[in-house]
Amino acid sequence: MSHESSRLDSVCVYCGSADAVDPSFLTAAHQIGASFATAGLRLVYGGGGVGLMGATARGAHAAGGRVLGIIPKFLKGREQPFDDVETVVVTSMHERKMMMFEQSDAFVVLPGGIGTLEEVIELLSWRRLDLHQKPIVFYNPKGFWDPLFTLLRHTIDQGLTPPALAECWRTVTRPEDVTPVVLAWRDEIYQAGAAAPLSLLT
Repeated sequence: MSHESSRLDSVCVYCGSADAVDPSFLTAAHQIGASFATAGLRLVYGGGGVGLMGATARGAHAAGGRVLGIIPKFLKGREQPFDDVETVVVTSMHERKMMMFEQSDAFVVLPGGIGTLEEVIELLSWRRLDLHQKPIVFYNPKGFWDPLFTLLRHTIDQGLTPPALAECWRTVTRPEDVTPVVLAWRDEIYQAGAAAPLSLLT
């Protein structure tokens, strides 16, 4: 399938790979993965079997969903690939991030650390440069991402980022709202320009 189309087939999840997190985050990640499967959406993720990453993949797989993991070879020992799903092993972080982007029609951001921050900032930067129009939805339990939103709005207030960037993501606080918001945003994009591709990256 080409992802330069108006169909939303695959959702990429960015999230942490650490197990030492709030247990409610892990439960929510499992629920969100299952919700993708129920909606017929393929999960694209970083390939690990630990932390929120593993919980999301296990939730999708257990619910009968399609899952694609993408992991660099050097992280296989640390992130312990979830072998029950399709996993592609790549050579670098850059290759992983580009493949995750190209294979996905929308993005969901769960709690994560510095690696997740890197991925999200790059994704928002590409959106700011009009390189894509793919939906970006943050799952923001207990205000986890509020400091990031404050910083982004600070750059807007200081004239360093266009105000339109603030319209490039949406937030939810309940795991059950993630998939409905992604799908609703998809429908809005189609109504605004039914034939327009979700991705403009070339």
